[in-house]
Amino acid sequence: MRSRSNVLETAVLGLLSSSPLHGYELRKRLNLLLGSFRAFSYGTLYPALKSLVARGLIETADPEPAPTRATTPSTGRPAAGTKPLAGRRGRIVYRLTAEGKEHLQTTLASAGPAAWEDESFDVRFAFFAQTDAETRLRILEGRRTRLTERLEAVRESAARTRERLDEYTLELQRHGLEQVEREVRWLDGLITTERDRVSGRDRDRNAGAHDAPAQRNKERG
Repeated sequence: MRSRSNVLETAVLGLLSSSPLHGYELRKRLNLLLGSFRAFSYGTLYPALKSLVARGLIETADPEPAPTRATTPSTGRPAAGTKPLAGRRGRIVYRLTAEGKEHLQTTLASAGPAAWEDESFDVRFAFFAQTDAETRLRILEGRRTRLTERLEAVRESAARTRERLDEYTLELQRHGLEQVEREVRWLDGLITTERDRVSGRDRDRNAGAHDAPAQRNKERG
């Protein structure tokens, strides 16, 4: 349960790192980020937001104005003399604090086993643009190792039980194997790309280190 809570907190902090959001918009973006099969309810989101506020990782900003009774057709703005609808509050806007930014950076820089498990891998991958190349590579390699181990276990199980299973169970088993194999191939491509980036950056760094003394000697001459 705590793992799921950590995933939600990382997703919230990552989304708020781009811009402040009110709860409704935040939930919509979370559903887009995590997919409909892992959609979070308001009953899950708001306790998480409350916890993040209490820990100083996010804060509430001035609420957005509540809807008014009437607007001017030409501008879409409230008509003169109108007031917010009775009983309607403005939406509370949440934004990241300095402590929240630091916490998010620390989280995104971590590459332990939790980062590549099923529960959290998708969220960590969604914020790879904010993650350094070495960490991205370690997470991808860890994920591939975990899936490869799972693939071997499923294949061994399938070989032992094939004769005892009906055709539909066998088909479901085959479908599961194909899904894992497809993800492993996808990870292979990503790993190759990340390794090339790391190697290219190292080459540039080494070239710069070699060129610096020559440049200094040229300047002295």
